[in-house]
Amino acid sequence: MTRTEADSSEAERKPRPFKALRETVLLLVFAIALALVVKTFFVQSFYIPSESMEPGLIVNDRILVEKPSYWGSGGPQRGDVIVFDDPGNWLNGLEAEQPMSFLARALAKIGLYPTGGHLVKRVIGVAGDTIVCCDAQGRLSINGQPVDEDAFIEPQRGRDACDGPMPSGAQHCNWTVGPVPSGSLFVMGDNRDDSADSSARLCRPDAEGCDENKPYVPISDVVGKVFALAWPLGRAELVGRPDAFDDVPDAS
Repeated sequence: MTRTEADSSEAERKPRPFKALRETVLLLVFAIALALVVKTFFVQSFYIPSESMEPGLIVNDRILVEKPSYWGSGGPQRGDVIVFDDPGNWLNGLEAEQPMSFLARALAKIGLYPTGGHLVKRVIGVAGDTIVCCDAQGRLSINGQPVDEDAFIEPQRGRDACDGPMPSGAQHCNWTVGPVPSGSLFVMGDNRDDSADSSARLCRPDAEGCDENKPYVPISDVVGKVFALAWPLGRAELVGRPDAFDDVPDAS
């Protein structure tokens, strides 16, 4: 090998800073694009903003939400824990988006940091369902079938305790709602005494000009189904649909 050929071979082996920088930028762009695709179509991370889903999910828990289950004709089912956009002043400052640094906001945009500004509740009724509160044991009935929710809701206490209390008034544990309109859901938090959910927006008998659709969440507002509690690691677990709703008949 001549000296010229040796010098040329040595130059090819030397790192080229611009090439390395270009490859790094391309990898970063690809990673961001992949994260955006995953966030948009598959999985997104959120945090729990309030006490409304205790005892299973507590404030600042990080949860993972999957979206493919609700593609096409598949929609939320009774018992699913869902994340949805505010359907109309439900947040009302109570569960406002968590303040974040510039970096956290940037990561949140591409799905690499949990976001807020949404609500997390459990689906109680789907289209056509009629929900009644409550039977002699304080249980909700859906289409005439009592549902035992003791395994996952916060225990209700007091003389007039039930699984579907309204905030106040004579209808505290005595109300009926439905049939749930097509394309809508009736949702409740697992902490029934501290949840700004569908039951808190029911029209009272003496209310004038009350919107009968106010308690319902449009399915179009649903982001996806919670499938995992991801953080803190000591409590990390999969989140599934309880079998308490299995015996509920379809609406007639």
